[in-house]
Amino acid sequence: MSGPHLLQRVRPEWIDYNGHLSEAYYVLVFGFATDALMDRSGMGAGYRERTGCSLYTVEAHVRYLREVPPDAELEVWTRVVAVGAKKVRLCHEMWLDGVLRATEEIMALHVDQVNGGTVPFPEEVAALLEAGAGAGAGEAPAYAGRAIG
Repeated sequence: MSGPHLLQRVRPEWIDYNGHLSEAYYVLVFGFATDALMDRSGMGAGYRERTGCSLYTVEAHVRYLREVPPDAELEVWTRVVAVGAKKVRLCHEMWLDGVLRATEEIMALHVDQVNGGTVPFPEEVAALLEAGAGAGAGEAPAYAGRAIG
């Protein structure tokens, strides 16, 4: 890959009483990374308007590893780990200054918002997601699949 999938500057209103990024905003930034993947995979705003379908996150596991200071410029890398007919498993990694700050593993479903329920990805979207999982990128990182213990 040539660069991060998302660059995001930490906003002042995201800083908590301890002087670091508040935990809810880690999830917000990871949500932006999912949006960026949707755009790269052909599921951007036009797709959602045209088809009535979108990705819905149904499960997530966040690991908060290091604090993020005010005004930081975060890099988020996204790895497609697995693609099914109607679902995708992703791992996001949040980096700052070469240090891994947080990870998020999610399971998302392809949902028909008009008729309800899950539906298969169109062939072109599935192909783009599969391509994102190719060339070793789809190997699950060591932290993926962990339970809280």
